[in-house]
Amino acid sequence: MPARTAKSPAEALTSAEKRLAELLLQGGRISLSDLEAAQGECEKTGARLGYLLVANGYLSEADVTAAISTEYHLPAVDLTEVEVDERAVAMVPADFASKHSLLPIKRSGRTLTVALSDPSDPTLIDVLKFITRLDIELLVAGEYSLRSLIEKHYDVTTAKLGELLDELEELEIELVEEEEEEHINTAQLRAQVEDAPVVRLINGVLTDAVKRGASDIHIEPYEKQLRVRYRVDGALQEIMLPPTRMQAALISRVKILADLNIAERRIPQDGRIKMKLGSRVIDFRVSTLPTLFGEKIVLRILDKSNLTLDLERFGMEPRAEQDMLQAIANPYGMVLVTGPTGSGKTTTLYSALTRINTDEVNIMTAEDPVEYNLSGINQVQVRPEIGLTFAAALRAFLRQDPNIIMVGEIRDLETGGIAVKAALTGHLVLSTLHTNDAASTITRMVDMGIEPFNVAAAVNLITAQRLVRKICTNCKTETAYPPEVLAAACIPEELLREITFFKGEGCDACGGSGYGGRQGLYEVMRMSRTLRRMVLQGASADELKTEAIGDGMLTLRDDGLLKVKRGVTTLDEVLKETAV
Repeated sequence: MPARTAKSPAEALTSAEKRLAELLLQGGRISLSDLEAAQGECEKTGARLGYLLVANGYLSEADVTAAISTEYHLPAVDLTEVEVDERAVAMVPADFASKHSLLPIKRSGRTLTVALSDPSDPTLIDVLKFITRLDIELLVAGEYSLRSLIEKHYDVTTAKLGELLDELEELEIELVEEEEEEHINTAQLRAQVEDAPVVRLINGVLTDAVKRGASDIHIEPYEKQLRVRYRVDGALQEIMLPPTRMQAALISRVKILADLNIAERRIPQDGRIKMKLGSRVIDFRVSTLPTLFGEKIVLRILDKSNLTLDLERFGMEPRAEQDMLQAIANPYGMVLVTGPTGSGKTTTLYSALTRINTDEVNIMTAEDPVEYNLSGINQVQVRPEIGLTFAAALRAFLRQDPNIIMVGEIRDLETGGIAVKAALTGHLVLSTLHTNDAASTITRMVDMGIEPFNVAAAVNLITAQRLVRKICTNCKTETAYPPEVLAAACIPEELLREITFFKGEGCDACGGSGYGGRQGLYEVMRMSRTLRRMVLQGASADELKTEAIGDGMLTLRDDGLLKVKRGVTTLDEVLKETAV
């Protein structure tokens, strides 16, 4: 949303906006009460009047544009009927276009046609002439439509964040000294975090992170700097270094949005922020942690529109996918997903539940935390501090006539024992563990204290998984590896002869990383009769793995090498995420 520097109520409207208000009243296009209500919202949100009138439904965009067009004797344009020339767009910098709410739409000879919403600045044409070295033809367009097109044709978020950082550098805020920290004035801090640049910078960071497809935002205080990083495709990237004197105000702003106690900085706190971005509703899970130089904040971004719940699009090989689908179609037994934090285990389980979620079954989940709300599924947030543990939730589930149960994680003997009992008494149980591969999951359960005969009878399938970054398709190019790297990768000789290695060189589309998006690697171990017998006999994880490979299971490394052969990912990513 376009915004302005905070002003007093009397100064809330610019002279151009005051003139627009007069024209709309004189033309009978808006009532005085609606105009006053809109002005009040301008004061609260910092939005421009023309934008807000259309966005909140007070007027049509055509009404606002017609009034401005008449006042300034400029032709109006309906941007929905205009095809924007990208070459014309490239002639005006993104930060300038965003700041002045304008968009070049076409070039004809020595004339550049520019659509803008506020033609009140008489110097604007001269500045545009200087920037482009062309004659300028101005057209009036609605700011609401303009903003959408500016966002579409420019990557303006970074430019906006840069402008806000400049404002923060100029903002005079007196922060407390370190020795006064325990006695900080909460009212003073609340006043600081309401300053427009602070509010807009945090809003800009949240919006920018979502648009970049980040999974987490890190706000980290150090002795001499404050750092903001995003985790994109599993890797952290430094985004900005806000002024350190703004640390308390910026961190407190996030805590206020998450409904946390801004005066409490000695203990960790957890909260949530909900933000609407267009038609999408984004949840941020907020965690604060006291560190040596202040509170570190991590926001986990939960964007349901990015949640892929189609197992067939995960990248499982045909045999592994078939085994997985057969396992979740069983009326009872256990399906376990294992892997490190951030490897996509929860997404795999959600996808499996979505696949088998029908009106005929009662599905119940115990999660910590509940990341996404799934329609038709009864989800329970585990709260150990009040006694609602995974084990307690499981016991309650068994009295709720369930068909399918999902346990967020089997962490101890009590939870594992109840889950196994449920699987053996006619329920389908899905859960996760933290183990390195599929076979070691069996030995981990036995080590917990679960009897081998119960493990052998209950478990139907185990999936180990990892996530690797995919090569950017825009800058993909062939590459080669030294012989010692290839030897360490243990690539079979016949496969090595067939592989052409690729990498991403780095481009604007991938932010210079050479990667774009992520792909799953899967090791799917179906519990055959032989494997069940070996579990009863106390076989080791290595023996179970050897038997499963002989039965056709692809290891994580094997699956990764197939993705390398297809040019999906790099050998570096596979070596980093898998072991031989």
